[in-house]
Amino acid sequence: MIENLNGIHETVNYRNDMEICLYNNDEAEDYPPHWHIPFELIMPTENSYRAKCGNNEYFIREADILIICPGVIHELFAPDHGERMIFQSTLSSIASNELDVLSSIISPAILITPEKYPQIHGEIHQLMLKIKKEFADGLPYSGTVVYSLFLLILAEVGRNHAEIIQQNFDAKNSKQKEYMEKFLFVTNYISDHFTEDLTLEQVASLAGFSKYHFTRLFRQYAGTSFYKYLNQKRIAHAKNLLLDPDLSVTEVALQSGFTSISAFLRMFRLANNCTPTEFRKMYD
Repeated sequence: MIENLNGIHETVNYRNDMEICLYNNDEAEDYPPHWHIPFELIMPTENSYRAKCGNNEYFIREADILIICPGVIHELFAPDHGERMIFQSTLSSIASNELDVLSSIISPAILITPEKYPQIHGEIHQLMLKIKKEFADGLPYSGTVVYSLFLLILAEVGRNHAEIIQQNFDAKNSKQKEYMEKFLFVTNYISDHFTEDLTLEQVASLAGFSKYHFTRLFRQYAGTSFYKYLNQKRIAHAKNLLLDPDLSVTEVALQSGFTSISAFLRMFRLANNCTPTEFRKMYD
């Protein structure tokens, strides 16, 4: 069962020393729609499991790994019998644009299977088993080891994505590094200015590209369009602001970078399957 649920917001019970926790879950119980601040990694060790994140459904087989991003409303469905690891951890103590970009790329979730991710599935599976062993052994500095293993999992996903990008870039090897550096600058710039009135033309110019070339390269780099990436940043910020009951929905929209309340309402519903007001009520 979910121990601390306020509306649909789950407060996770971390270990005392670090923001990590692990459940060896064998309950034949479904979990209703909920969200939380940490990442959630689910790996069945016996039988399968099923999850729904927004409009996406994931069938998780034994040894598959589902990574759910922070703030994503999700449901979990258990079979009549089985067991799975449910690991949760935050990145609140680390300020890294690489990890910030990675969160946007894999949002709302990514399912690591041997068929789709043959290069990294085996390594991530072993890292999950090492996390389980560290929790079971309870040795000194086990929390630090577990957190480092969690970061290694994210790094494996990120490097795999970067390798795919380099293969897809229609440029010579000498240009690939230049393009990667430019788009790291771009994502840094978006993180610092997403509440402002950014346009594709403006950011493309900063990167030194025409808007048409920039549009194509940005999708290759980030796995999504410029405006969808920008709106993901704004919606994530808006969800945090909505927890403040003194802010109106219009104020939240404006402080998140939206100049149109109708655009904010439409984008929020697309991302969360509910309106901002419904989201606030579910939290309350």
